[in-house]
Amino acid sequence: VGAPPGQLHAGQSPAHTAGWQCLTLELHSSAESLDRLLPAVGGRRSPRKRTTSQCKSEPPLLRTSKRTIYTAGRPPWYNEHGTQSKEAFAIGLGGGSASGKTTVARMIIEALDVPWVVLLSMDSFYKVLTTQQQEQAAHNNFNFDHPDAFDFDLIVSTLKKLKQGKSVKVPVYDFTTHSRKKDWKTLYGANVIIFEGIMAFADKALLELLDMKIFVDTDSDIRLVRRLRRDISERGRDIEGVIKQYNKFVKPAFDQYIQPTMRVADIVVPWGSGNTVAIDLIVQHMHSQLEEVSQRPCSPPAPLPAPRPPCCRSHRRLPSRPVCPLSSALFRRPVPQAC
Repeated sequence: VGAPPGQLHAGQSPAHTAGWQCLTLELHSSAESLDRLLPAVGGRRSPRKRTTSQCKSEPPLLRTSKRTIYTAGRPPWYNEHGTQSKEAFAIGLGGGSASGKTTVARMIIEALDVPWVVLLSMDSFYKVLTTQQQEQAAHNNFNFDHPDAFDFDLIVSTLKKLKQGKSVKVPVYDFTTHSRKKDWKTLYGANVIIFEGIMAFADKALLELLDMKIFVDTDSDIRLVRRLRRDISERGRDIEGVIKQYNKFVKPAFDQYIQPTMRVADIVVPWGSGNTVAIDLIVQHMHSQLEEVSQRPCSPPAPLPAPRPPCCRSHRRLPSRPVCPLSSALFRRPVPQAC
């Protein structure tokens, strides 16, 4: 949008501010003009309309050309011992604001072809603001891009229960009023849990719960344009307020807290949802991971029979020792034989 990546900083001179004011005139203060600045992604997805973190007006499902995926999970299934047969596979999606994390998550869900999946947004876990903080937020003076703005204790406890197949209550956050709704949303356990958010990798306890970590890396100019379009068309903000918040909080927070978490990611996806090749490779890798997880838990190995004396004449091979199929697949070690 007129500046190279990495050249937008907090505390810019009045000349920079005047330049942005000129840009606002060219944009005509409308989301439609911003659409023309964005690259087309497949030409089949419409912009996401969302004013709350978990919109209650939409059913908890994702329809594709071939099937319907229920994104609220399923009621827990248990084995004969009263415990869940296997834990869910948890995927973390991190990246800057408006980098396309939710779009990437939905593309992964469509390609995975698993019966039950949960999409959990970090936006649901913003802390309840005080009266003073509400006033600051109304004037774009509250930092929503800081780790302190999120309730990490609630995030960790919620994700733990989902991995165990238990039902959970998830808050519904209203971005227009900067507050939580009275009614919370119920989610259930699933085969796969996708957790996405700007601070998805900013907490150690949270990182331990994630089986795969994916960082969506999108150019800063594209993220800014997407944020302008989203906040203007969906959240009732004005361009001046969005740019003020971006320069004061969003850009510095990305440099300090979000971009450094790229180093803990297992996979980095450049250009977000436009990188279909990377998403296909992620899905292939996840299929292999899910096959290994489906073999857990392993039963304890049987004791190894006592070997025959070395002077035995028959030298017949004894039955091989049972080995955990997961460890065998991971390390490719030969099954030990005994004479």
